Amino acid sequence: MVAQHTYRYLSESSFSVDGGLGLATAGGRESNPHFFRGFAGNGPQAARALLAVSEVARTRYFDAGAAQRMRDPVVTSNTSMLRFEAFSACNGVYSRFDLDADGFDGDHVDWGTTNVDVNDPLRAALAGVAAGEPLQLSIGQDELSVETLDAAVTERKVPLPERWLRGFAEAQIASSTMLPVATLGTAQARSLIRTLPAQKTGNRPTWLQLSASGVRLSQRPDTRLPSIVGPQRLGALQRLAPHVRGLSIYAPPARSLANGADALRSSGWVVDLDHARLTLIVSPELYRGFSGEGGVLGSLVSTPEAAVETVSSSLAGQARIDVSSYKEHGLQSVVDAVRMLGASGRVGHDLHADAYFHRDLPFDRAVLDEMHPRLIDARELLGSGAVAVDEHSTTVRSGETDYTVTFETDGESCNCMWFAKHRSERGPCKHILAALLAANQAESS
Repeated sequence: MVAQHTYRYLSESSFSVDGGLGLATAGGRESNPHFFRGFAGNGPQAARALLAVSEVARTRYFDAGAAQRMRDPVVTSNTSMLRFEAFSACNGVYSRFDLDADGFDGDHVDWGTTNVDVNDPLRAALAGVAAGEPLQLSIGQDELSVETLDAAVTERKVPLPERWLRGFAEAQIASSTMLPVATLGTAQARSLIRTLPAQKTGNRPTWLQLSASGVRLSQRPDTRLPSIVGPQRLGALQRLAPHVRGLSIYAPPARSLANGADALRSSGWVVDLDHARLTLIVSPELYRGFSGEGGVLGSLVSTPEAAVETVSSSLAGQARIDVSSYKEHGLQSVVDAVRMLGASGRVGHDLHADAYFHRDLPFDRAVLDEMHPRLIDARELLGSGAVAVDEHSTTVRSGETDYTVTFETDGESCNCMWFAKHRSERGPCKHILAALLAANQAESS
């Protein structure tokens, strides 16, 4: 059964020449509060950025013929910043438009999060914002409607699927492990954005190669830069080419698989705009959506509840969460607590700032645990008495086979096929999770 989190609008989005774009809230600290009202400083740039996020939300880059699911951008005001986020329909691309305080003029600014719809009439209105024209944003109307000179659209309630919440968790974990690997100036950035998405590479990984003359793709592995499978997944950046001021590329540290091959890595692409940025986080392979990576599972079984409660209770719309301020809980447990809150959508990660930010969505630990089949299987193994702990290792009996889990200074390992294939690249296997649960149970008894 797939859990869905429903956001029911008491208002409708609106767009008009005089009033601009109005987005309606589905929650917050009060019943449908107004947490932002004002103007984007660069109307055409903001309009194109919103269209880029909407394009990602509507696109299935893998298995394009499959049925589409509803995907609506999530909007967060961190008081000093507006953020518009979405996943692709295949869940393999995460996009976010960040508008800094210097990039908007607000007569009412508060913190909060909403889920909005960018449908065909609204996209047409945004596409019509010309140079020098203003774009007014109002988040929290009494109704959610979209108005143009020619049409008015009423929106229905919007379900936020469980897969989106898992995607939020995995995308922020992937982002938090990344380091800057290349920075391009205006000319190189615009050239790359205009040409890279058109490259035909199929499902083969290709590597960027940078030189004074520009950027090109190569079949030769280069661990200094990330590989990219499916350059077309960067296509949404093309909408912003005229506004681009630079491009920073990010990737996690290179890592080798058990067979000695280099593991494919996620990549981060941050386009610098006027007082704003557009970020794309791209999964390692076309068929891999962020919702299935499993990177958050270790945090779910090992994080102290006290750390989660402390961090959760202190969140108040921060654009940057100061993780170091929770020293009394130990840094690692706080990082895990932030990841756990990220697993429910409450925390995201900003590559440009190298910091976590608050996203005001509800947190339910019970629902969070149920979203991960491997964790459910691990709890069943523990509950059935299939886990035996000795001084040096843990044996987990699954079906007719005994698996051995060992704990080393550099992490856990298991002799199952899952671990042999993925190692820690896609989170722990169910046997490691069961062993971790058993260890936590022993410590608390």
